[in-house]
Amino acid sequence: MIDPDGYRPNVGIVLMHGDGRLFWARRVGRDGWQFPQGGMNSDETPQEAMFRELFEETGLHPHHVEVLGSTPGWLRYRLPKRFVRRRERPTCIGQKQVWFLLRMLGDESDVRLDHSDRPEFDSFTWVNFWYPLENVVDFKRDVYQRALAHLAGVARRHGVDPGQAPAPAQPLAAAP
Repeated sequence: MIDPDGYRPNVGIVLMHGDGRLFWARRVGRDGWQFPQGGMNSDETPQEAMFRELFEETGLHPHHVEVLGSTPGWLRYRLPKRFVRRRERPTCIGQKQVWFLLRMLGDESDVRLDHSDRPEFDSFTWVNFWYPLENVVDFKRDVYQRALAHLAGVARRHGVDPGQAPAPAQPLAAAP
């Protein structure tokens, strides 16, 4: 499903450990690390898509997490030109995402990256709240910064101190 502007609706998941560290996972067969995320089906709300993607990518069920909050509206990012499939119709130029902050209620052993025939991730770790800003692929960095900036306030309201965001290494693009 692609919207009229060329963006695919998507959800992003920031899974927070009780101590404030975040779930950070490595894509199968790649060097890239990221938060869980995935596309929405046309008949899903963002929260329904988030719970489906959470299970597909981590094996976690709704009872393993507490939803603390989400970003208001869509955060967009454009794909680099080399990733845009011009022959597909409609053409997807990027993603628009609603990001969710979840608190892990279950045990780390509840995370099952290998529960499906086609796992998305092959490894995970828990990282400092702001670590992903410097360690995600460049074209997602701005959307990660905007999502984490908003969700840091949500974390604070729930008694977790994410610390201060580092100054960006490069100027952040304005939100489209």
